Amino acid sequence: MNCFNLTCALLLALPLALKATVKPHSLFTDHMVLQKGVPVPVWGEAADGEQVSVSFNGQEVSTVAKNGKWMVKLNPLPYITTPATMTIKGTNTVSISDVLVGEVWVCSGQSNMERQLGPRPPQLPITNWEQERDKANYPLIREYYVPLKYSAEKIPDVHQQWTVCSPQTAADFSAVGYFFTSELYKKLKIPVGFIFTAYGGTPAEDWTSEEALNSDPALADFSKNYDNIKYGYMPQGKKKSGLYNGMIYPILPYAVKGVAWYQGEANNELPGIYPAILSNMIRNWRTDFGQGDIPFLIVQIAPYKDMTPEIREAQLLVTKQVKNTALIVTTDCGDPKDIHPSNKRPVGERLATAAIGMVYQQPGEYAGPVYEGYEVKGHEIIVYFSHTGEGLKTKANTALKGFTIAGADKQFQPAKAVIQGNSIIVSRKGLKDPVAVRYGWANVPDVNLYNSADLPASPFRTDTGK
Repeated sequence: MNCFNLTCALLLALPLALKATVKPHSLFTDHMVLQKGVPVPVWGEAADGEQVSVSFNGQEVSTVAKNGKWMVKLNPLPYITTPATMTIKGTNTVSISDVLVGEVWVCSGQSNMERQLGPRPPQLPITNWEQERDKANYPLIREYYVPLKYSAEKIPDVHQQWTVCSPQTAADFSAVGYFFTSELYKKLKIPVGFIFTAYGGTPAEDWTSEEALNSDPALADFSKNYDNIKYGYMPQGKKKSGLYNGMIYPILPYAVKGVAWYQGEANNELPGIYPAILSNMIRNWRTDFGQGDIPFLIVQIAPYKDMTPEIREAQLLVTKQVKNTALIVTTDCGDPKDIHPSNKRPVGERLATAAIGMVYQQPGEYAGPVYEGYEVKGHEIIVYFSHTGEGLKTKANTALKGFTIAGADKQFQPAKAVIQGNSIIVSRKGLKDPVAVRYGWANVPDVNLYNSADLPASPFRTDTGK
């Protein structure tokens, strides 16, 4: 071809190049994991009026772009463990490779979820992190990272990508997210993806949309006075609903299985309203993901000198009041002097246990003993529990500790506690008319009640709110 003909060919091709505008959202990139068994939204940008089709696993779905945007929904997919390709066509073609279909979880919250597996000085290193990194050869586990961002406006895309879990990449994964998803993989033997969107020092209300905050009557005064509410530590650039706008809205409405939530430290100073705040956030996310009452697995705040028992109680109350939630108790893996305990593996393992039992309906106890009620009988109080498994116990069959009891004067004193089947009998020598019992009611509780699945009981009080 001579120069004249080559120039003509380039000129003829130019209009097609200018129209090559189909672009998927960055969640739809190489190495992504799609959610099995539900309709799967796929979306992105294109020129107005442009025909867009998405092909995957024998399906082809088409739509026409409006206002520069398009979205289609794939019918529910089976598990796909062999890398597949998704093709998106408009005037141009986008091929997305190494696509799997499995279980997708959102891992969110504040610093204890944000903390990566690798070092973060001056924080203490994650327990055995180097050994964990070196054995992190899980090609069917992938992470999509959402950068830290407070935003006054809703951000449609954070332009990130999926990363395959390997010894070369795992150090940058959320430690809790890594332990959670690797345990899920070991038990289910299917692909697992997780969206890592967490920001240290942040309160739950900032992860909630302004519309949801303003429309909840229980939060009317709280929302109205938002600018006057001060916590001990707040990230620079804090804005109302800023984390929802910058770190949740960009991933909506990606098809997911559920949420692993580790947060609460930043709301420690106002625990009384935290149940309303967190319950509202859960409703907000469930509505905006558009997939029904997706599970929320809530990690209870670990023992630390400045974390009050009231915030743990608030988290317990949410799991009692909001359906399809579970509480992951961490009374035995905290650090009295460090708000960022380094022993993250038990947290991830218990998240996986909760998911396996509550979400995937596999047999076995998935939660620690949960206080359900009490009865006064003479000089004793009998405390009843759910999630006892095959029975209550202590480690190494030692005597129960962490229980206190009070009479009408509300002066709580150490108590004798004895396991009887699925209940515990609590008493104190010399106390004839007991009225209330508490367990683990301290910033750093010293407790040892478990069930047969070796899952610890949540701290509680029978005089809730009194």
